[in-house]
Amino acid sequence: MMKDSPSKKPAWDFHPTVFLASAIIIILAVVIGLIYIGQNSAEQAEQLFSSLKTTMSNATGWFFILSVNIFLILVLYIGFSKYGNIRIGGKEAQPEFSRLSWFAMLFSAGMGIGLVFWSVAEPISHYSSPPVAEAETALAAREAMTYTFFHWGFHAWGIYALVGLAIAYACFNLKQPLTIRSTFYPLLGDKVHGPLGNLIDILAVVATLFGVATSLGLGVQQVNAGLNHLWNVEEGVNTQILLIIGITGIATISVVSGVNNGIRKLSTLNMVMAALLLLSVLVFGPSLFLLDALVQNIGDYAQKLPALSTWTEAYADTDWQNDWTIFYWAWWISWSPFVGMFIARISKGRTVREFVTCVLLVPSLLGILWLGIFGNAALHQELLAEGGVATAVKDNVAVAIFALLENYPMAGMTSGLAILVVVTFFITSSDSGSLVIDIITAGGKTDPPVKQRIFWAVLEGVVAAVLLIGGGLLALQTACILTGLPFAIVLLFMGWSLLKALRTEN
Repeated sequence: MMKDSPSKKPAWDFHPTVFLASAIIIILAVVIGLIYIGQNSAEQAEQLFSSLKTTMSNATGWFFILSVNIFLILVLYIGFSKYGNIRIGGKEAQPEFSRLSWFAMLFSAGMGIGLVFWSVAEPISHYSSPPVAEAETALAAREAMTYTFFHWGFHAWGIYALVGLAIAYACFNLKQPLTIRSTFYPLLGDKVHGPLGNLIDILAVVATLFGVATSLGLGVQQVNAGLNHLWNVEEGVNTQILLIIGITGIATISVVSGVNNGIRKLSTLNMVMAALLLLSVLVFGPSLFLLDALVQNIGDYAQKLPALSTWTEAYADTDWQNDWTIFYWAWWISWSPFVGMFIARISKGRTVREFVTCVLLVPSLLGILWLGIFGNAALHQELLAEGGVATAVKDNVAVAIFALLENYPMAGMTSGLAILVVVTFFITSSDSGSLVIDIITAGGKTDPPVKQRIFWAVLEGVVAAVLLIGGGLLALQTACILTGLPFAIVLLFMGWSLLKALRTEN
């Protein structure tokens, strides 16, 4: 009798509706974008994105601000109430990763590229053009750090914690597939496996891909700026597209390797290099000033957090909040399916209280440390030294960190290290995003075929390239707001569903 040949893993294994609908929507957006770009000038494309961004921000800014506050309050309530004792995966579940590896993956996947890109550029931008204080004063510098901490602090991670906890509980406690639709099982029951669940997953995929593409676009702009700064490599869209192709290729290899071999090792390497870069600025820069300012910044952030949380710029006729706060809230929301899914995937065995505390506190504090060191170093250069950083930011926001580093010893080495940090953040963001999108479009299967991972990794790079061609930073920001809005509504119902599930268990 002949033995049965071992079953081979299928080349493609996806949820037909979610995969095809998501891919068609995204590819159509790319094609329409390319056609529009081909028929219009760069100035016309920029005007279109500017008009879309302003209209959407003006109409929905209040909703974004209200929603993000609800997400944070709900997460805090769940984590520090009686529900905090619940263990993800059941009472006997044990963590898969060490706490250090867990922290490294949280931080790298969460907002790595953005932190490097904006750590100097954002504080300097607020210092040069503040919403309240007089520009280029000590008060403007102080407020600049408060606004920066606000945008990168607890509110951002409150969004990620909500989505991550909802997915983790649905998957590991309710035994549902590892996908976004599963978080609605307590509300919808088996209906989540039908058309409504398909729609939820499609929205998640589209939001995630454009959110990740925004970060990749920022990343290649900064890598290009650094290469130009160090070695006069031509700066422009053509170079950036070549960088996207090269780095996406590396990211694809990491995606194929999986979480344990690829993402975990790269995340750890990434954290080491980022720590070295941070220490170089702390040691070579105005160390005492940086430590003094960081303590004061944290106090300002704590004091002003309630007022900033509900500030809508209602009595001011400016676009400052649209350009900054609304963009950030939409960006974090569009990233939340990706970061939340990834956090859920690596968090089995943690209690709800441990999950909420660590996801909310550890990355926020690390981000505050990073922003405090780099941001205050740049502000010190403007207030108390020779300046030059603000001028560089006005000319090209992507060159900000390199303009700062050139004021310190071993500028070539530290600038090269900064480029490597951005590249590794690019890779970890791309491979984490691709893996998450692949899992969603595969119906929750945690180990989909390699071809599908490659498809999504490449598509992320293509979308980033098209957005850069069509309008650069403005196009990236507009895409985030457009895709983040519908998913903000999804997250509100997700929070309700999670609370219902936890109440049932208790």
